Amino acid sequence: MLTLRNAPFELFEKLEQQLSHAERVPAAEVRESDSAYTISLELPGVDRASIDVKATERSLVISAERKAPEAPTAATGDQGQAQPLISEFRYGTWSRSFRFPRGIHRDGLKAHYRDGVLQVTAPKAEGAGAVTVTVGD
Repeated sequence: MLTLRNAPFELFEKLEQQLSHAERVPAAEVRESDSAYTISLELPGVDRASIDVKATERSLVISAERKAPEAPTAATGDQGQAQPLISEFRYGTWSRSFRFPRGIHRDGLKAHYRDGVLQVTAPKAEGAGAVTVTVGD
């Protein structure tokens, strides 16, 4: 007899495979004050040199890479080093963008990275960029 149903555990295995390949981005918090936007991102284990912050008139793009530790080789003589049985750490590159309701002053951007948290301050643009047009005859 032919059955089309999968065993229940097979479904869990498929779900686990899909989740392991799903893109994960760091948790973020965006705050607004009268003069600036402040973006905080959790980036544990990320090297400061791999963080890239780019801005346009109304958006901010932050990207980084978390590199996997190098596996020991036979040449190093660490053949007895423990290998992980389970690893839930995520390695690789990612990019995240934020769009703001008002323009930002790109030259005034400031970024600080400490204790695995990146904090970017984006001052709001001075003017709204409105243009007045005189209507002629």
